[in-house]
Amino acid sequence: MTGHDDVLEQAAAWRDTGQSVAIATVVKTWGSSPRPTGSQLVVNARGEFRGSVSGGCIEGAVLEEVAEVIRTGQGKLLHFGVSNEMAWEVGLACGGEVDIYLEKLT
Repeated sequence: MTGHDDVLEQAAAWRDTGQSVAIATVVKTWGSSPRPTGSQLVVNARGEFRGSVSGGCIEGAVLEEVAEVIRTGQGKLLHFGVSNEMAWEVGLACGGEVDIYLEKLT
């Protein structure tokens, strides 16, 4: 598992080379969640990333959405939640809900 400092150090390293970078942060959870509030994932414009905000298809959806955030500079709040019956099917195996905020680092 990647530590919080490693994620921020990677973001700084990418920015130092002139790359556009965005960060995704778990801002709220309810019930069971794979990653706690404060977990982060950084992504550069080439789609390289470090860290984790969930796993499964949620992380894939975050990676898709963050491309738009990098392009537009507009932050975005994503909400994921499923019933216990649907949890395994969509990749949120523990059920619950999670809110993830995406923002471009400037």
